[in-house]
Amino acid sequence: MATAMMVTLMAPAGARASSGGSITGQVLFEGPPPPVKEIQFGAEKQCALGHQAPPTYEDLVVNGNGTLKGVLVYVTESVPGDFPAPAEPVVVDQRGCVFAPHVAVARVGQPVEFRNSDPVLHNVRGKSAQGQGFNVAQPVQGMKTAKTFKTPELGMLLRCDVHFWMTSYLHVLAQPFYALTQDDGAFTIQGLPAGTYTLEAWHEKLGTQTQTVTVADGQAAPATFTFTMPQGA
Repeated sequence: MATAMMVTLMAPAGARASSGGSITGQVLFEGPPPPVKEIQFGAEKQCALGHQAPPTYEDLVVNGNGTLKGVLVYVTESVPGDFPAPAEPVVVDQRGCVFAPHVAVARVGQPVEFRNSDPVLHNVRGKSAQGQGFNVAQPVQGMKTAKTFKTPELGMLLRCDVHFWMTSYLHVLAQPFYALTQDDGAFTIQGLPAGTYTLEAWHEKLGTQTQTVTVADGQAAPATFTFTMPQGA
């Protein structure tokens, strides 16, 4: 069983002198978990050699505690302050013919480094609704290509045209007040000035939910989202 992790966003340099408050909670899944589907590599033997056990699709991952993995939870409002983008790149790797991680988050202006760790041809095609699309060929193992994005965007679809099963998502955010749920479905967003905010949870298959949360200095405001499988899905 994977070790539970909580993604915690620390207050960035340049934030207000006040310690601010935080929002903490979980993203739950209600109902029976969908069946886990293994990825079939077909004739691509090099892809299979990259795994000790067959990998599974990650478009809807229900954790063992009934929570969801891969949900972006973020504050929708523009928060006053100076929050420079990190210089350290976000890495999206192609390893064993799957994208790792399946969901990534970068800041506007932060480098995103796309890698090919496989001895096979890959390409990364980014489908953007904000005019930030791209297509990068990576025919050689070990290749790295860096991109930066100037406009916030949710759910930029990444895919490899060579291997149809390879898809993932990249979120580009203007501010650092977000978290991405992992193996325990938990999230914590820290360093928020006192105030009332709209919190949105985004999942690639289950859609979005929003709620209003009031944050007080030095306090942790609770927030819980519950997703269900859409009718007919």
